[in-house]
Amino acid sequence: MPDPQSPASEQGGRSAPAAQGPGTPVRRLRPAQLIFEPQSDEPEPERFFDLESIEDPGELLRRSTELTLAFRAAAERATDYQAIAAAQLADPKRFDALSPAEIGSRVEWTADYAARMIEYGRGLQRQRNSGEH
Repeated sequence: MPDPQSPASEQGGRSAPAAQGPGTPVRRLRPAQLIFEPQSDEPEPERFFDLESIEDPGELLRRSTELTLAFRAAAERATDYQAIAAAQLADPKRFDALSPAEIGSRVEWTADYAARMIEYGRGLQRQRNSGEH
């Protein structure tokens, strides 16, 4: 049970530092104990969304198709964000605007592809801005 005379506790269960004055010893917080799992001798087998444990081919087809569609949607969204970022980096209003070639070199695109992504990103920005107003 905590001592009612002790300083109030902060979140995390640590004691708040006592008021410092002449002759008051400095209270130091102990570092948190590191908690980790020790490495096992054998690496765990690689699992991909537990698909390898599905024995029914119909269920395997359903679940793998579900994952395919989810990854495809995620990839499309990520591409949209790439295009928006490229458009922002190429914005001529920026004092540090980048050329399509410079943007392309950052993400291993050709300058032509970077230019198309910049235009696509500008279109997405226009759609966002027209939707907000």
